[in-house]
Amino acid sequence: MANDKKSIFSPVTAFKNLVKKPETVRYPAESNDAAKRYRGFHINDLEECIGCSTCQEVCVNDAISMVEMLDVPAEEGQRNERPQIDYGRCCWCGLCVDVCTTGSLEMSRDYSYIDLDPDTFIVTPAENDINQVEHPLGYLRDQSSDLLDLKRIEMEMLEPEERIDSFIEIVEGFSKEQAEKEASRCVECEICTETCPANMNIPQYIRGIFDDDLEESLQQIYEDNPLPEVCGRVCTHKCEGVCALSHRGEAISIRWLKRYAVDNVDSAEYKQVLGTEKIEQNNKKVAVVGAGPAGLSAAHYLSVMGYQITVYESKEKAGGMMRYGIPEYRLPYDALDKDIDYIESLGVNFVFNTRVGEDIELKELHENYDAVFAATGLHNGRSTRVPGTENNNVYQAVNLLADIARGKEVPVTKRLVVIGGGNVAMDIARSMARIQKDKYGEVDITVTSLETEDIMPADQEEIDEAREEGIVFKPGRGPKEIEINEDGSLAHLCTNCCVSVFDEDMNFNPTYDNSDIENYECDMVIEAIGQGGDNSYIDDQFEIEYAGPRIKINDYSQTSVNWLFAGGDIARGPDVINAIKTGHDAAVGIDKYLNDSLK
Repeated sequence: MANDKKSIFSPVTAFKNLVKKPETVRYPAESNDAAKRYRGFHINDLEECIGCSTCQEVCVNDAISMVEMLDVPAEEGQRNERPQIDYGRCCWCGLCVDVCTTGSLEMSRDYSYIDLDPDTFIVTPAENDINQVEHPLGYLRDQSSDLLDLKRIEMEMLEPEERIDSFIEIVEGFSKEQAEKEASRCVECEICTETCPANMNIPQYIRGIFDDDLEESLQQIYEDNPLPEVCGRVCTHKCEGVCALSHRGEAISIRWLKRYAVDNVDSAEYKQVLGTEKIEQNNKKVAVVGAGPAGLSAAHYLSVMGYQITVYESKEKAGGMMRYGIPEYRLPYDALDKDIDYIESLGVNFVFNTRVGEDIELKELHENYDAVFAATGLHNGRSTRVPGTENNNVYQAVNLLADIARGKEVPVTKRLVVIGGGNVAMDIARSMARIQKDKYGEVDITVTSLETEDIMPADQEEIDEAREEGIVFKPGRGPKEIEINEDGSLAHLCTNCCVSVFDEDMNFNPTYDNSDIENYECDMVIEAIGQGGDNSYIDDQFEIEYAGPRIKINDYSQTSVNWLFAGGDIARGPDVINAIKTGHDAAVGIDKYLNDSLK
């Protein structure tokens, strides 16, 4: 029978126990090894970590924060931030390890920690507990499954034997299902945004695709890029090269997702979606010289600000090298025109077949406009100037590409050699392959370049696709001479081995092994070794500062002549997305200049 009697001292005993320090550690202490997959304190490889903050985003208890580490260099595709753990909040669930994009974060089997001061629960990446690997490893990510989707949706393309017969666009684009699945892979770390020359809101427009809100995607895209149909096809997509997922898997198809978003919004809806149905005018006028990507970008953003814009273009249509340099199988004209037509609908006035410096002087533009933006691009081909280049069967790639774009008949022979290793060389080689196949029924084109394939400036996908289309590559060779037959026809291109392209200071200074000679038989040679510009329309009238071969500009694309702004190839080099950025910068700069906040 239970004894229900209570001692009169029970309350006192209970009170005594309330203030007594509990004993929670076995005494004397006994060693107890943790299980192999025990979730103890974190270990982070500081060199492998890229500071993407995915671990912070997934933490349900807000136990992880990112802290700046000044002694860690912020290289491209990385931040100099590393995770800090608050073990007062951490529940050791391991989700941070599961979603780590590089695999740098793990958990140890070290778990012994007792302290009465809660501030000591916060462990910074500078302390030993989170960046040392001598602790025995505990919980690791399950290799048989992954919370991240590491494989990208494969883009459907025309097969080589089908695409070589025409200039039809070879990339077919994502379906709705494919785009939403690809968008779901994004961890929204924004490292891509920091790497993009235009700093586009990439995670935001990808989120719009995932949410099936393409209007939101379009709004996010146009914040920084008014040529999304173009960039959705031919952007150099450096952002994908730093995608956090690329460290353990395949990068997100950022470029193709941009294309999906803009392809699937009707241009008739653009003004309503982008809020440009009615723009308040400010009665100030700006002239833009050149209708390439930089000029179009500046024209777009300035017109949205209310400026009256007139674009002077020497050719018969807008687009610059996007129209006259990039083949239609990469950038269809209807896609390019969709971007341009919207810009024109904002009230931008185009004056075609008008060359500034010949048909109208820059001084006259200065007198008639409040500011001028120069973006004339690089349209003049450069020659190797080796013996034989003066022959009539030696051509410049940029001239041939422009003629192809205009629908003109271009010369083509049975055996053809292209000199160059950049995207222009790929464009002309692949274009001529199509024309050659149509005329002769086969492709016989050799591309030779100073650079070996691993350092060729052309996009790897362009090289791979060219090879699939039957084009032969001879990299690491320098042109020595074009041998001419007695009747004036070409015999072959003589090359020697290029030992190095750059000197120890990374200046262009090729060296050759003249004992290593190879000849490539040909009837026609095309040079594609770079382009130059013609700035005489500026230099003849105004003294302007240069930074090397390019016009010197500040952060707002302003030159040393305060009313004159410059961008694109003549100021930043040949790249569509960089040109768009300088055009946007110029629009902001011109607005500041005309409102007296920039001198």
